[in-house]
Amino acid sequence: MTPPEDDEEEDAPDELPAGLPPGSPFYMTPAGHAALQAELHRLWTEERPKVVEVVSWAAGLGDRSENADYQYGKRRLREIDRRVRFLRKRLERVQVVDPAAQPRRDRAFFGATVTYAREDDREVTVTIVGIDEADTAQGRISWVSPVARALLGAGIGDAVRLRTPQGVELLEIVAIRYPET
Repeated sequence: MTPPEDDEEEDAPDELPAGLPPGSPFYMTPAGHAALQAELHRLWTEERPKVVEVVSWAAGLGDRSENADYQYGKRRLREIDRRVRFLRKRLERVQVVDPAAQPRRDRAFFGATVTYAREDDREVTVTIVGIDEADTAQGRISWVSPVARALLGAGIGDAVRLRTPQGVELLEIVAIRYPET
């Protein structure tokens, strides 16, 4: 293995994402799993070979120290390789949970779409998903987020306590849905 170049960041250690209990698997929906596999496939079979080709071409031009195509290509290869290593490690540990197969549909579990009422009577709808699938703009929250932790196991009509920096807020579960099989 070659030593890192000055501008190369060292790989971060295999740290657990914030909020993930030690020893926990990486729960993920089938759609999230497929998205990570597709990204890995695209990076490894499409993007990386193109960048390798550009770097090889640029290396053949001579002086590499002032060759922007070569410098950028090498940097991009390191980024791709770092992401590929991350995806492979993540996919090794992932535990796919299909919310459509959830037998207890009266409670909020992983994969549920939950509508809850806040104390100000606003209704919020969220879907509880894996860490890598969370996207608050689309209403997808990680199963380890404070809101998801408060909702997990609750049923329709239950009031759950959410601890926030401003204090405790009561959330009332209005609806729970799962995808159909």
